[in-house]
Amino acid sequence: MRRKYRVGVSGAGLAVAVLLAAGCGYGGVASAASHPDTSNGQTLFAANCGSCHTLSAAGTSGTIGPNLDNAFATDRIQGYPDSTIENVVLDQIRLGSGPIATYTTQEHGVKGLTPQTQMPANVVTGQNAIDVAAYVASVAGVGGYSKTVNFATLGTDGAAIFADAGCAGCHTLAAAHSKGTIGPNLDSLKPSQSIVAHQVTVGGGPMPSFQGKLSAAQIQAVAKYVSSVAGKK
Repeated sequence: MRRKYRVGVSGAGLAVAVLLAAGCGYGGVASAASHPDTSNGQTLFAANCGSCHTLSAAGTSGTIGPNLDNAFATDRIQGYPDSTIENVVLDQIRLGSGPIATYTTQEHGVKGLTPQTQMPANVVTGQNAIDVAAYVASVAGVGGYSKTVNFATLGTDGAAIFADAGCAGCHTLAAAHSKGTIGPNLDSLKPSQSIVAHQVTVGGGPMPSFQGKLSAAQIQAVAKYVSSVAGKK
């Protein structure tokens, strides 16, 4: 069976736009009786989603996934209600993005599809997922479009790259005060610089490749930082 790919400039953002235009979803928000807690949603978003997504109200600037302010700014202008956005976000949380693909130019000018990083399904579940969806729906795009982090401004400070490129939200590393659980616990693994550099370059599983986003010098800098502090407090 052939896998289906969502294709677009902003990856999962296109899927969001399509679902939003349809005004429906696969599961929907539980019901008004679910009483979403947006304060809890904000806390969970910062801990589980902010390393991948930019959302101004949450103070996050992730670049791995779509910028959520930009994804919904136009929909705010067009008057879509929070409830519709909430359903879309909840569906994305429950389903993940699936394999995302972007167009690349291959030999002889023939365009092909290159799979990119996918969003894992069920990063948060149950009532927590509803709370996160309600929070995002209440703030995304309210202030208009927002800018994402420019990796070039991070220089070759390994600690800064680890914190600002989204690593801290996915990995546990005591020296960086990060407690991410999406990716491996780096304190337990204590990987070498070469292993970290390889993973950052090529990615794997839910981890994206940072080749082309971070320079070779930046990749080596963050790899050196991780290998030198992993397992140390």
